[in-house]
Amino acid sequence: MVSLFSVMSPDEMQKHTRKQRRFDDVEAELPNYAKASKASSPTLPAISYPILGSKNPLPRSVAADDTVWLLDNTAYKNPESGNWEAEFVSAVFAQHPSCTVLDAVSSVGKGIGLSDDDPSYPTIEERIMPFIQDIHPGTKVQALQAGTNSLKLGPGGRNGISSDVKPVQKSNDNPLVAPTFAQVPNGANGVLEMKTFFAEPEGWSVISGKLANRNASPPKSPRLTANALDIDDTIKVTMTSDPIGILKSTFTDTPQPCPGMPELYKYIVSLIKETSPFFYLSASPYNLYPFLRDFRQKYYPHGTIILRDSSWMSIPGLLSSITLGTEQYKVGRMDRIREWLPKRKFICIGDSTQADPESYGKIYRKYPGWVKLILIRKVTDIAALGIESKNEPKRFNRAFKGVPRERWHVFEDAAECRAIIQKMVAEES
Repeated sequence: MVSLFSVMSPDEMQKHTRKQRRFDDVEAELPNYAKASKASSPTLPAISYPILGSKNPLPRSVAADDTVWLLDNTAYKNPESGNWEAEFVSAVFAQHPSCTVLDAVSSVGKGIGLSDDDPSYPTIEERIMPFIQDIHPGTKVQALQAGTNSLKLGPGGRNGISSDVKPVQKSNDNPLVAPTFAQVPNGANGVLEMKTFFAEPEGWSVISGKLANRNASPPKSPRLTANALDIDDTIKVTMTSDPIGILKSTFTDTPQPCPGMPELYKYIVSLIKETSPFFYLSASPYNLYPFLRDFRQKYYPHGTIILRDSSWMSIPGLLSSITLGTEQYKVGRMDRIREWLPKRKFICIGDSTQADPESYGKIYRKYPGWVKLILIRKVTDIAALGIESKNEPKRFNRAFKGVPRERWHVFEDAAECRAIIQKMVAEES
């Protein structure tokens, strides 16, 4: 008998799961501060200029009470000029939200069923801040790269995020990684230092799906009641099939890595060398960048974390970001990585909970020879809705149609991937 999930497209799977778990009902009960922020814009320029992004004629400068984030990136050689360049992503928002923090914390605590005296509330307050701080569109950030290279980043668009391709210089101290520091007034805070990894045109590279963590069983009821769950499932066990679990793992739980995955990534580095760039591709929103960066630094090789920018000042946006349109989003980001590093050999690692098999299969067929190996973790250590159907061979055979069988492998124990990776690297080196 053919299961429903095995014949669905990724978008159909996600919409079916959202309907079964009543995501829309949960999202309707969560606060969305983006609407209030847009409504409060006082003048036409305040509304229109941020839309122009880098072409904004009247950018604002970072103020002493701003929060600034600079995100780690990867430098590549421009194929025409041969010069090093990199995409710089920055975000600027107010340190002090205009909404009442207590109300936002209480709303999330109530949503996941916490009692009034639950000790998790301070953790919620800390983690919820990037979701409720007012964004500052149209802000430019001055930065200093490699000690001498002055950069102007932004101004950002309506979501407070800017993306700029800039020429970069290697550091005299370290030819592989160079720092960039935000030049901001005293009082400004945030992620004020970033690192640029310099990736030569050829060699190995890794695309890793998601950053997430281990948790327990989903709620028995799809309503707003307490229980456990998480965000993504490749290097950090997650369960993206339940809205309450996503909220709990994001705002209260301590993240833990998937068993065996840190060791596997360390082994991969030993085979393909430290000069190989890592890309951590997640459907999680940019609001979680500091949280996920700290997790990556603790357990995994340095690399560029690529996140979605669709949920600023919107807690409901957290849920929709990781449960809607993930295949299209991931394929689009991998297209960009391919533009940067078309001659590199890629190992793609993902899991079975969402659209990783379909996304990697599509990229393999789109760019023959670019992806050398696809590894999919078959998630069996969570009680997610429809997880058995998502793990059926029919689903993987369909996702990897046209991909040679020796180029993809579905695993449960990370240790079994070692021999497969070693063989592939030896054959392709």
